[in-house]
Amino acid sequence: MHKGLIKLTLTIMLLFPISLKAQRGGDAVYEFLNITNSARVAALGGNQVGMSDNDLNFVFHNPAALTNAVSNYLTFNYVPYFADINYGYAAYARSFDRVGTFSAGVHYINYGEFDRADEYSTINGTFSAADYAFLLTYSRKLSNRINTGITMKPIISNFESYHSFGLAFDIGFMYTSKNNLFNMGLTLKNFGSQISTYNETTEPLPTDLQAGLSIKLAHAPFRFSVTAQDLLSFDLTYKLPDEKDTPFTGFDEPSTGFGDKLMRHMIFGFEFSPSKNFYMAAGYNHRRRKELVVDARASTVGFSWGFGFHVYKFLFSYGSARYHLAGSSNHFSISTNLSSFSSKK
Repeated sequence: MHKGLIKLTLTIMLLFPISLKAQRGGDAVYEFLNITNSARVAALGGNQVGMSDNDLNFVFHNPAALTNAVSNYLTFNYVPYFADINYGYAAYARSFDRVGTFSAGVHYINYGEFDRADEYSTINGTFSAADYAFLLTYSRKLSNRINTGITMKPIISNFESYHSFGLAFDIGFMYTSKNNLFNMGLTLKNFGSQISTYNETTEPLPTDLQAGLSIKLAHAPFRFSVTAQDLLSFDLTYKLPDEKDTPFTGFDEPSTGFGDKLMRHMIFGFEFSPSKNFYMAAGYNHRRRKELVVDARASTVGFSWGFGFHVYKFLFSYGSARYHLAGSSNHFSISTNLSSFSSKK
């Protein structure tokens, strides 16, 4: 079975050739695949690929986080985003002896309703826009300490009369120490291709290589985590175009050194869990801060926080990330272990 999974992974990667080049914002299609759903992950900085802690939401970021510990778990996430945009994610997992663990989920984003106008500004009704991805994940252990997983993501995109269909894959690995206090993960995300395009122009997917780790203290209720993303390109600084047909007059980011360029890849997270029924979390995303901060008032752009608590058999979580002085995101999650309802305890 192990050899079969490896052969399947290699076959998929050969069928969908990828260019190992990082995609900056606006350079790739289906960018919604990178947004954060989970309140917990949002609180931890927006991405965590090196954590596996009985949380089905981590599978969205690393398929190797899918283990039999989350079998029969169900999770729902909802984010009322900016400018009437909303998105969410729902998933369910099930483990089978000697076969592995499977999960199925759906990730969507609704961009709202827009006025349909012609070149004379005459309103001719309205239209909507939305993206959908269906996540089918399979994972199993390669050894006592290493788990691997793969996610297949059929993608449907609808923008007014323009439609596109694509197929993306994630593959991930997760190492867990014997005492379960240390995790290390690696994932290659969103490699694949458009099957049908919007206007006969094929665009690349937002392929990314990510690595992360988390450390939980043995005798204190603290966990520290770090994730490195956008590893296919080192320099993530940018320049806006200086073209006559654009509203931009051209803009260069201030000169940045090696340390700042390195930090733009890093996301840091911290958790405090005094009991199994409550946690608090905080995170820092350096790239988000450098790209969205206003120099006149830096505020807490790039920082995030959140908490979660159990009520009866449900875990409720809230996360908030500061993107700009104009506002913060609000993430709401609820999850449960369906097996607990049939337990005699």
